[in-house]
Amino acid sequence: MAEKTLFEKIIDGEIPGDFVHKDDICVAIKDIAPKAPIHYLIIPRKPIPGVHDIQEEDWPTVTHLFKVAKQLAEKEGCEGYRLQFNVGEKGGQIVPHLHLHLMGWK
Repeated sequence: MAEKTLFEKIIDGEIPGDFVHKDDICVAIKDIAPKAPIHYLIIPRKPIPGVHDIQEEDWPTVTHLFKVAKQLAEKEGCEGYRLQFNVGEKGGQIVPHLHLHLMGWK
């Protein structure tokens, strides 16, 4: 069995995370090194390593990540925000578990 990613450990409660959203498909946590006043990571519960690993059956999950990002931005009253996937180490992806960054400004 492969070792759990950092995000799997957070989702499973083995490592603390500052959760702002939880549902059956994903969770959202505050980024520990925020790049904006609001910076959340929206993480699918299914451990998809990255964008290149998304399978056909995963697209509803990916769509859900965008829906949650929109809901959180509205809840926080963001006047503007950025959504970002980092892809691969050279693209800035540190944890090999798909996650969507929501960076927002009021």
